[in-house]
Amino acid sequence: MAQDMLTDEALNTSYLIIGILAVVIVFAIAFFIIKKIGKDPKNVLPVNLAGRIRIPLLIFLISLFLKVCLFQDVFSNTELINLIKHASTIGIIISFTWFLIVFLKVFKERLLKKYDVNTDNNLKARKVYTQFTILENIVIFILIILAIGISLMSFESIREVGLSLLTSAGIAGIIVGLAAQKAIGTLLAGIQIAITQPIRLQDAVIVEGEWGWIEEITLTYVVVKVWDKRRLVVPSTYFIENTFQNWTRKSADIMGTVFLYTDYNVSFDAIRAELTRLLESSPLWDKQVNVLQVTDATEKSVQIRILVSAKDSPTAWDLRVYIREKLIDFIHQNYPQSLPRTRVELPQQDQNPSEKVSPKTEDPSARKE
Repeated sequence: MAQDMLTDEALNTSYLIIGILAVVIVFAIAFFIIKKIGKDPKNVLPVNLAGRIRIPLLIFLISLFLKVCLFQDVFSNTELINLIKHASTIGIIISFTWFLIVFLKVFKERLLKKYDVNTDNNLKARKVYTQFTILENIVIFILIILAIGISLMSFESIREVGLSLLTSAGIAGIIVGLAAQKAIGTLLAGIQIAITQPIRLQDAVIVEGEWGWIEEITLTYVVVKVWDKRRLVVPSTYFIENTFQNWTRKSADIMGTVFLYTDYNVSFDAIRAELTRLLESSPLWDKQVNVLQVTDATEKSVQIRILVSAKDSPTAWDLRVYIREKLIDFIHQNYPQSLPRTRVELPQQDQNPSEKVSPKTEDPSARKE
């Protein structure tokens, strides 16, 4: 009897050693094949796929090996068998979920490869990028929730507790719904942004008085990169419930405004000619809009509004700054008398100062002793 037990232990040990070697060999072969396939740009698999699935592949092979060991009754300890049973099940669930997330990202990268957001006319590309980024986050969130739920259901005690709580599921659902009302509203706002797209990636927006670009869109929040490199993190519900400015909603090109204030005797034709010269010599101008108009006149100065256009909002900002600086310099050098000034007119006095009678002085000789 003792000899049979020793023989079984030796056989089980040999199974373990062979199994571990098999896992290492299979992992090395699979990793090598996937890495070699990824080096060919003509293949569907990306170059870095082998590195991205290295860990889930190893977890899957180890979990599969443990399942085979349980099937062959390699282990004799009951507690160890239960532990390995749950660990291998959870390992397979985690590895499959990991595989699905990696392949989802690969599918998204392949699909978006033909869309370039770095081009000038990138409206369609930004639209597609926004949709797939938010939908990707939704799918990953669902996959992780399902993986956690299936993993927990593999435990008998948790499954029994879950069945016992079904009777109070209605009350619990109401309580959870009230407690998570804001969180659920935020998630639904993220989904609504993906469908209706009031904002897209790299849109130029003004939010809370800050001007910047949409840098990141998630299910719960949006990151706005402010012009001075600060980051403004805004809840997704803000873009559904509040008013904000989107400068690139339909197209990336935009008009910029420059205001100048001069005296009444300025030459508008000269300023208009100088504006045209500056725009034609500047690569910032897209050759679409060139307008100079007098939009207001007060008792102190006249207001000149200049409209120019550029391919996008950052270029329009640089163009406005450039035009404002050059035109102020042009007026200062050529029409200094036309700079804004304040006039003060003193009222005329009633008579000539020379005709005024000087005050009488007392004659010293007439003074009484």
